[in-house]
Amino acid sequence: MRFADFLKATVMTSAAAATVLAAITVAAASSHDDPLLVPFSAGWWVLAAGIGAVLGRRRQASPQIARVLANARSTRALPEVRPGRVLLNRLWPLLLCTVAAAGLAFVLPQVAAIATGFAVIWALSWRHQDAAVIAIEGRDGVRYFVERTSPVRPIKLVRVPGFKTRAWDLEEERAAAVEPGVPHP
Repeated sequence: MRFADFLKATVMTSAAAATVLAAITVAAASSHDDPLLVPFSAGWWVLAAGIGAVLGRRRQASPQIARVLANARSTRALPEVRPGRVLLNRLWPLLLCTVAAAGLAFVLPQVAAIATGFAVIWALSWRHQDAAVIAIEGRDGVRYFVERTSPVRPIKLVRVPGFKTRAWDLEEERAAAVEPGVPHP
């Protein structure tokens, strides 16, 4: 599975988990006759959205993503592409936390409310990482794929040759034409 697609799927899965947990929180709160749970939960979710938006405002690859990309092993052959297996292998902690919080929600609805906020933070803080990886792939003329590893080991990537986009070269040429002799950042 391409790493950029994995990052998109991670964001969408986190957002889906937050949505499901929010719905379960509201349902559990109505069955507990707790009039303050939903307003306090909504406040936490708004705060979580703000935290996630601030953490995810950068359009560059995060230091963690940059490290994983830098440590990618080069190969000419495409790795085994099984998106379902890769997603389950890498996102099992999110699935486990979502199921556990949903299960506890009808006994302790606050647990699902708190877990919803963390899923919102996760989804919003990682929302631009796939675009950063795609930009790096286009600049370097490579594609990054998730390598099959143990579910408890850190993620590893494989770098395979791809097509280099000419957008980087054209931008530098345009800048040089506008201001000759001034390097473009």
